[in-house]
Amino acid sequence: MRIAIYGASGRIGTRLVETILARPDLELAAAHVSPSSSWLGRAVGGTIIEYRPAEAAINAYCDAIIDFSTPEASLQLQELLGSKPVPVVIGTTGFSAAQQEALANAAKLRPIMLGANFGPGFGAFATSVFRFAQLHPGALVTVDETYHQRKKRVASGTSLQLAQGIRDIQTRMAGALAPEPDVHIHRLADTVGINQVQFDMGVTKASFTFAVNTLTAYAEGALSAAEWLSREARGPRLYAPSDMWS
Repeated sequence: MRIAIYGASGRIGTRLVETILARPDLELAAAHVSPSSSWLGRAVGGTIIEYRPAEAAINAYCDAIIDFSTPEASLQLQELLGSKPVPVVIGTTGFSAAQQEALANAAKLRPIMLGANFGPGFGAFATSVFRFAQLHPGALVTVDETYHQRKKRVASGTSLQLAQGIRDIQTRMAGALAPEPDVHIHRLADTVGINQVQFDMGVTKASFTFAVNTLTAYAEGALSAAEWLSREARGPRLYAPSDMWS
């Protein structure tokens, strides 16, 4: 399977490139970076591939694209693809409502999987959290995140997804608007990612924790998503990582 990486010079992008090169069943089709990147023209490992900007013929030589770039770059990629049906896995977060709508429109042309966290096991973690919220709609909820110190001090896509999902469930179950969960942001050294959700029922408390030990976890999860999208000719629509386990 031939895979192109979009955002190949980033923290996850570089790990994706390394993982693909180390797997005999996968082939790196392209390593795309920004037109202003200092990586332009640099050779990728021991291959003949160079870091290059994406181009309109991007799907002529790949079976799937994995995108860990920025919201603006992600939308530019969709424009480059036009009506081409190449599957795209997007791990980029921080999309505005208008940008999410643009992605939904692009998903009418090709299969797109959009996920805030591709770490193996995150789907089961989120399912457990949402199930607990369903059983305890009156609980006060706190969402904590800890990431590396270079990450912006704004809530991650993972925390926002968890907080919104919990609030929606509690609102539905209680029949009244539930309070918005508090989101606490922590930045510590080279921490890859720790997400914790705590439910306070007054007389008891329950907490759920999901920790990612290495960036390779995100890379492997995204690669699994690309393989899943490419199998059985998945039709054009917007998918979520949870679709792989349903």
